[in-house]
Amino acid sequence: MRSMDAAGWNRYSDAEEDIKLPADFLGRLMPDIDDLAELKVAVFFLAALRQKEGNYRYLRREEFLADADLMRGLAVIDRSIAPIRILDAALQKSIERGTLLRAEINLDDEKGPLYFPNDKAGRDLQRQVQAEQWRPAYADEIEILPPRPTLYRLYEENIGALTPMIAEAIKAAQAEYPHEWIEDAMRYAVERNARNWRYIQRVLEGWQQEGRSRETSGGHLERHKQYTAGEWKDFIKS
Repeated sequence: MRSMDAAGWNRYSDAEEDIKLPADFLGRLMPDIDDLAELKVAVFFLAALRQKEGNYRYLRREEFLADADLMRGLAVIDRSIAPIRILDAALQKSIERGTLLRAEINLDDEKGPLYFPNDKAGRDLQRQVQAEQWRPAYADEIEILPPRPTLYRLYEENIGALTPMIAEAIKAAQAEYPHEWIEDAMRYAVERNARNWRYIQRVLEGWQQEGRSRETSGGHLERHKQYTAGEWKDFIKS
């Protein structure tokens, strides 16, 4: 990361490319910022973000703390207050003003904030993190997961035609069973060539009544024999 002077502005050599700040920040937000620490933190964030690579652009709190020039620039604002407290207060003001967005995340068993720009990409990223649609990646970074397919699409792509009656049945099942159960029941049906909703519904009812331990410990083989030879045989398409 490029060096910052005590005022929080980037120093550039003649060979370095200037970093342009967003027009929205310069025209709408910066004129209203009356706190020097908030201004320094906001400019540092926007400049540092431009140097980020990859699809997911955000800063962790540790990245603010790790920049010695930024922290020194905050320290000179008020020698009686610890720089880390000045940083946290400035970040909070930036959140309240709408310059930055924040989401909490558990990474390496530690809960901490991530900071995003308040633009469409940043808002989308914040929403995905809040919905826990992410997984750890390399170097304490995160990777956003692809959008989860809806149960309706899963049914249509793997089981059969999505009729209005089937759609209503799936909707009712979502109110009664966990999302993961319905996904797993569809997968269970596909693996056993039982591609219809009645079979899926019976699987869900069995899990609810007897628990799922039998399904994950080998009991599913015995249950499958019951399904194919007993009252469920008419539900299975061979």
